[in-house]
Amino acid sequence: MLTLEQLAELANSYPSEANTPVETFSIRNHEFDFNRHPAIMGVVNLSGESWYRESVCLTTEMAIRRARVLRAQGADIVDIGAESTLADADRVEEELQQNRLLPVIRELAREGALISVETYHRRVTEACLNAGASLLNLTGTVGTEEFFRLVSDHDAAVILCFVQGPNVREVDEFDFTRDPVIQMYDYFSRQLDLAARFGVRKVFLDPGLGFYYRNLQDSAHRVRHQIQVFLNSFRIRSLGFPIAHALPHAFEFFGEEVRTAESFFAVLAALGKTDLFRTHEVPKVKAVLDTLNAA
Repeated sequence: MLTLEQLAELANSYPSEANTPVETFSIRNHEFDFNRHPAIMGVVNLSGESWYRESVCLTTEMAIRRARVLRAQGADIVDIGAESTLADADRVEEELQQNRLLPVIRELAREGALISVETYHRRVTEACLNAGASLLNLTGTVGTEEFFRLVSDHDAAVILCFVQGPNVREVDEFDFTRDPVIQMYDYFSRQLDLAARFGVRKVFLDPGLGFYYRNLQDSAHRVRHQIQVFLNSFRIRSLGFPIAHALPHAFEFFGEEVRTAESFFAVLAALGKTDLFRTHEVPKVKAVLDTLNAA
């Protein structure tokens, strides 16, 4: 059971990290000040294999309609993906991903929406940025120089995901031989240096808690890991850049109430000083964050 004493001990162990300010920046004229309040990213999935059924949109029209609803509910950014991250999901060829993504992105960009595209393919990234996407949710670790070059050329932002493998679809087991937060800190530190060489300063750091590592299949073990990373995220944030988190589901614990799971995890993420909340349940998470802000 998580206790107040544990939270106090964590905060007292890292007093300087807890108070580090992070970069503030604008994306397509939308100003973000993460030192004052967090932002929300709503999810649109264009793959029928995506686990969260409420976010799945199988036509362009459905995707555009859902994105409009998410924005009306309070999403600052809409994240769109065309391939499920589930371990046993089919791979989606780059051309098909573009066919699914580009019509949605073009229409939403025309309406002034901030659009993030989730991918680890360079050609998909380039096509989506050309179509009007303003943020790359990078779920791969190979050839990041090329991705940074594209992001810089389009004055876009990037979410750097911590992935132990070449991409989110090619992970094996999570390395628990040392503190996961230190591993993430070291990885992000190297990638931030590389991004800076290309003039990329609009960066979010995502610990990648929703990825399907083989040794994180046990629900209790996975949730313990997720909770610890949520609460320790401020240690990664001390790199000076905002933290993004995809909120998990813990279906084994929440069962029929699984749609409330993300709002529960939002509390833990907020305590760890998360700056961007990626969620399928925008109104629930917004209500949680508004309530915490009033405390």
